[in-house]
Amino acid sequence: MSTKDTMRTPLKNVRRLGSAKEGADHFWMQRLTAIANLFLAVFLVWLVVALAGAPHATVKAALASPLVSLPLLLLIVSAMIHMRLGMQTIIEDYVHGEGAKLALLVLNTFFAVVVGAASAFAVLRLTIGA
Repeated sequence: MSTKDTMRTPLKNVRRLGSAKEGADHFWMQRLTAIANLFLAVFLVWLVVALAGAPHATVKAALASPLVSLPLLLLIVSAMIHMRLGMQTIIEDYVHGEGAKLALLVLNTFFAVVVGAASAFAVLRLTIGA
């Protein structure tokens, strides 16, 4: 058996698993949420430009529409997942103490959940009414 053959990892042992045993899921979720955010952010910019200078009643009626509120809620979910994954990568790469890393990863998740929940609450409040 040559040195070249002993240096290879058998495919049956790899099965999409990297050194962290998580595979490519993190990578693909980051890319998919980036693509979703691109389209949903364009919708948000279009909405803001379309409603700029409009009377309060017009803005409230537009935001009450499911055709507007649903993409806004999807943007919130996608952006929070994308943000959490991005910060997770930064924390894992640049924080070297295991205790600090664990604490920051937990805080990162809590932060994403709180910001997402507050944002979703705001959209739902505008959609459903006060």
